[in-house]
Amino acid sequence: MLVVLWGAYVRASGSGAGCGSHWPLCNGEVVPVAPRIETIIEFTHRMMSGVALIGVIALSLWSRTGFARDSRVRRMALASLVFLIAEALLGAGLVLFNYVDKNASVGRAFYLSLHLVNTLLLLGALVLTAWFSRGVVPTLARRSSLVVAALPIAILVGVTGAIAALGDTLFPAISLAQGFHQDFSAAANFLLRLRILHPALAILAGCYFVAVAVIVLRSKQRPVATKLAIGVLILALAQLGAGAINLLLLAPVWMQITHLLLADLVWISLVLLAVEATPRALAAKLP
Repeated sequence: MLVVLWGAYVRASGSGAGCGSHWPLCNGEVVPVAPRIETIIEFTHRMMSGVALIGVIALSLWSRTGFARDSRVRRMALASLVFLIAEALLGAGLVLFNYVDKNASVGRAFYLSLHLVNTLLLLGALVLTAWFSRGVVPTLARRSSLVVAALPIAILVGVTGAIAALGDTLFPAISLAQGFHQDFSAAANFLLRLRILHPALAILAGCYFVAVAVIVLRSKQRPVATKLAIGVLILALAQLGAGAINLLLLAPVWMQITHLLLADLVWISLVLLAVEATPRALAAKLP
């Protein structure tokens, strides 16, 4: 989570080119000498990513010694390692393809979206590794399609959020009125034209998440699923509030990081609820 949030700070602070076009070296050096603040921010992110990689390798090895070959813990730990390696390669691609700093190309938006999707899958695999390692005997019931459907919706909202955040970084507005004028201007960059999609989709998705949580709470679920539904309900409402504040304050860096943190927590809660919520009890509550 810290690596993800610091990576967002790298983008929001315009420090993505802090190490130049070099990877894995930083400006051609193993350890930068007399670095600028942007270099320190970017180099710190790379070091944090390296520590995370070592940790996930250790996690994968631990899962092989403590759990059976067909264990879900081992599968999720391996998936975490695969997604983290992909995350590192995608991060390297951002630097090597020069999708940093003031680059406002379609390629950067696509690559950033791909990066975001991989990040969510990585977080999901990590949290499921921890969740399955509790030793609780899993239920054999099918999963609720209502809750499972929330996952691709959350990914779609996350992708539009990443594009909106990039637009906020590259084309900052000095007032809310100017921001709306930018969005609807005929001469606006495509990032600004797409920026309006995020709040609209986020509101619709937030309403869906709240509705799913309420349905789970009204159904006869196990206590753990009920607690997760309460978490989804609270976090989804908090995320909608944070999104409104982020818009009104014109997306300051600290609010962008807070907004991303809540988005990741909503995602994690939905992943766990998708694992724990079963469909039979939910079906009776549908109209």
